[in-house]
Amino acid sequence: MKENDILSKIGRNDGTTVPDGYFDDFATRMIASLPQQEWEREPVVLHRSVWQKIRPYIYLAAMFMGVWCMMKMVDLMRPDSGLSIDSNPLLTAAINNDEFINDYFLNETEVNDYQLIDDLYMTDFDPGETNEIEQQTL
Repeated sequence: MKENDILSKIGRNDGTTVPDGYFDDFATRMIASLPQQEWEREPVVLHRSVWQKIRPYIYLAAMFMGVWCMMKMVDLMRPDSGLSIDSNPLLTAAINNDEFINDYFLNETEVNDYQLIDDLYMTDFDPGETNEIEQQTL
């Protein structure tokens, strides 16, 4: 009750009211009151040129190139990662280790069949075990 009394005391009616049903047919009345323009009567046929057709793809490619260039600049400004041989004793030891070089840097063509079979037997490889495993999986 107190709220109603306050609103009536303030006089909240500022005169911005519309008649009932004003917006029900507003769109039809607005269209009827405006004259029809020439561009509304004629169908618009758009002829796109080759440039207009490929322009979005060119812009997309340019955006990706810009992102790539930005990432390249950030990478160039980054300090050295510390993978140089001079500052890393682990890399120096790996390069001086003949087994490491043989395992990771020898070309496959440099290993002949005899060396491969010899390495397999040195690691206690038993060819019979592979046949048993294959039969169990079937």
